[in-house]
Amino acid sequence: MVEQDSFAAVAELEGVPSALAAARDAIDAVLRDRGLRRTGPDLTAESLLRGARASAQLEEADEVEAGVIRLSTELLGLVPVWRRAPLQALARMHTLAARGAVDDARLGRPVRGAGRLAELASRLTAPTEGPALAVAAVVHAEIAAVGAFPGYDGVLARAAERLVLVERGVDPASVTTPEAGHLALRSAYAGSLERYRQGAPDAVRRWLLHCADAYPKGAELSPLVHPAEPAE
Repeated sequence: MVEQDSFAAVAELEGVPSALAAARDAIDAVLRDRGLRRTGPDLTAESLLRGARASAQLEEADEVEAGVIRLSTELLGLVPVWRRAPLQALARMHTLAARGAVDDARLGRPVRGAGRLAELASRLTAPTEGPALAVAAVVHAEIAAVGAFPGYDGVLARAAERLVLVERGVDPASVTTPEAGHLALRSAYAGSLERYRQGAPDAVRRWLLHCADAYPKGAELSPLVHPAEPAE
């Protein structure tokens, strides 16, 4: 029996193919046009920092910011682990983000939804014809919806989304800021993600359409487009 390519299937929902194609074109345009300015570690670090701050804002919990920033400094080093063992990478991400705020015995350990996370990991390590943006969007929503890491599910979901965009070649230098894109569209982000959590009708399609809006917005908010102010 041939297993369904679920990433490819959701990418074919009504209106999604054209929305994702337009989003990818917009991201590529920013990376191509602004890429004439040489990218490097400083731009990547600035993007990761902006993304971490946006992610913390979306949590509406100031106490998570230090952990989110700590996670951002080590996130890209997890790309090889994510590629071969997503659950191992996710555990390490939780350990980095929640260290000092969660008992050591709970770090890296899902409290629920282990089976659903394992299914997601299996899908991620299998071949797919689905576009990278669809994979990133589904990864984000699934991790957020499972509730495996209370207080940090959103943080980990957005960090994993960034890993997918890097690992699948959308933004190899990680200079766009998808987290800031979600923050800029905060109302739509919260509403569409909550519908996904509840399994509402048409929720998957609406979530993918939201992400198709958020990813180009995150590219527009990249330090490629808006460089950091020079330190005095």
